[in-house]
Amino acid sequence: MRKRIRILILHLGIMLAFTPLQAQAQSEVITGVRVSIKAGSAQELVTFFNSRAVINLDGVKNTYSQAQAEFVLKDFFEKNPPEENGFHYVHQGSSRESLKYAIGKYTSSNGNSYKVVLLVKPVEGKYVVDTLDFIKE
Repeated sequence: MRKRIRILILHLGIMLAFTPLQAQAQSEVITGVRVSIKAGSAQELVTFFNSRAVINLDGVKNTYSQAQAEFVLKDFFEKNPPEENGFHYVHQGSSRESLKYAIGKYTSSNGNSYKVVLLVKPVEGKYVVDTLDFIKE
């Protein structure tokens, strides 16, 4: 009986030890995405992506490799360059399935405004962007 309790305590300790690391990894991705979008840097932004990610740019939704995503987002940022301080999160949360999401607002220097929806999920032990939506307001 004592051996079972020790094993349970050991497993619980291991799980609790990794929980802060997972939360930190999620937070780093969310923060990195915010900084990249704010700078209008497609090259930096895709470093946080899964090998294939879903991108929705104002109703045109496709699944892209990282290289394709960089090309598509670079075009988007060229047409809609960020305003100074043109991106911020308005809400963040997580689901029971370990998915993290964030909703933000992006304002371009040409006056366009977008609602941004970001979905981050765990893949092979690390958190990556699975879905990114820019929805014109």
